[in-house]
Amino acid sequence: MNDAVEHFLSQLARQASPATVDAYRRDLSALQAYLTEQGVDDWQALDAAWVRRFLGRERSRGLAPRSLARRRAALARFAEALVNQGVLSLNPVRLIRTPRQPQHLPRPVDVDQLSRFLDTPHDGTPLAIRDQAMLELFYSCGLRLAELAALNLGNLDTRRVRVLGKGSKPRQVPLGQRARQALDAWLEVRGELAGPEEPALFVGQRGRRLGHRAIQQRLAGCAIARGLPEHLHPHRLRHSFASHLLESSQDLRAVQELLGHANLATTQVYTRLDWQHLASAYDAAHPRARRQRRPPGDDPTA
Repeated sequence: MNDAVEHFLSQLARQASPATVDAYRRDLSALQAYLTEQGVDDWQALDAAWVRRFLGRERSRGLAPRSLARRRAALARFAEALVNQGVLSLNPVRLIRTPRQPQHLPRPVDVDQLSRFLDTPHDGTPLAIRDQAMLELFYSCGLRLAELAALNLGNLDTRRVRVLGKGSKPRQVPLGQRARQALDAWLEVRGELAGPEEPALFVGQRGRRLGHRAIQQRLAGCAIARGLPEHLHPHRLRHSFASHLLESSQDLRAVQELLGHANLATTQVYTRLDWQHLASAYDAAHPRARRQRRPPGDDPTA
């Protein structure tokens, strides 16, 4: 059973991010451990009943709806691979539905409050300069945590940054002036921590690529040190980027491109807009949507 999982994960790694592969590994390991407990030692025995019992147990253990949905997605993708290999005749996971998950979107930080936070002076140490560059880059470019952590020196250009988003989808994001200044300051001192062969843009005290958890902790620590009265994490900066940009530009399509969303609906949900905004934009811009004024004295009932 383990060989089948490892083969699937090796194939998945060709098109998915390391974070996705790690998450799927945990999901499939949990399923495999459950089946082993039940005396099942062959993937051919996997059916809808086993999947339903497994997901039910995970839900009773307190697994969040979002995590439960991701676990089901991992199982469905793995089962589909087993179908393609002839191990299963059909995908049993497709017969299972997980509960609808609620939308929990972070509240954007007030734009003036965030500006004051970013402009707060720091102690000028290499680590503080690095943290300032990360903060500015998160807010200037709306990057995901995984995207920023994976950045290499070669991803930077004078006025843009090249990132690899979900599904290994590349995109280019403009680099704001303040972010460029913060990055230049970091690049001047980066050599004090990183060796000449290290490609990672952001490194820790030991000169190696900064991990996800370390970045989250540094951002939270900056919020406390600078007196920001709210918890700060990378996704909240990304959400603030999208919300503030949309408030000023009203260009949902441009924000979609900058965020790297495949579907416009994802951007609409992400920025807490409702479809009334799109309807209003349509009514205001489309020539066939605007109501035409009737000439004076024109009675439509005549």
